Amino acid sequence: MEHIREQFSEIYDQYISKIYRFVYLKVNSQEIAEDITSNVFMKGWEAYKSQKEINNPGAFLYQIARNSVVDYYRQKGRTNIVSTDSIPQIADSGITAHDKAILSADVSAVKESIYKLKKDYQDILIWHYLEDMPIADIAKIMDKPAGTIRVMLHRGLKELKELIKES
Repeated sequence: MEHIREQFSEIYDQYISKIYRFVYLKVNSQEIAEDITSNVFMKGWEAYKSQKEINNPGAFLYQIARNSVVDYYRQKGRTNIVSTDSIPQIADSGITAHDKAILSADVSAVKESIYKLKKDYQDILIWHYLEDMPIADIAKIMDKPAGTIRVMLHRGLKELKELIKES
């Protein structure tokens, strides 16, 4: 049992800040993000104890986090809102200079626009551009083919650019 605790402790250390940041971006409240993140790791620990072998702990924890955020909004009856305070930090070698300029040109327009995107597009953009997560990992979390995630990422970015132009 001690070996399992040590393994999970390493997983915790590796993912705590990433999971917290993802949750915080979704709920926009430090206190709520801390509570949800704590619950994510409690659920993760319970599953890890019983299964002992989780092939992709990151994808596993992000899926718990995503479901926990959905549950939180269901309980509160609120609309899902994403904080985009860190949007200027979006960086990806696959994004063009034009795209970077659009994303950093008017942060307030980006903030307003991202709220209007579908939840899945918000998640994919956050995971890929802010968390620097590979398409394959996002596909596992969302239980969709990688090709579908690429298309959704492209569409989400395109939709975001169009919304920014309109504002």
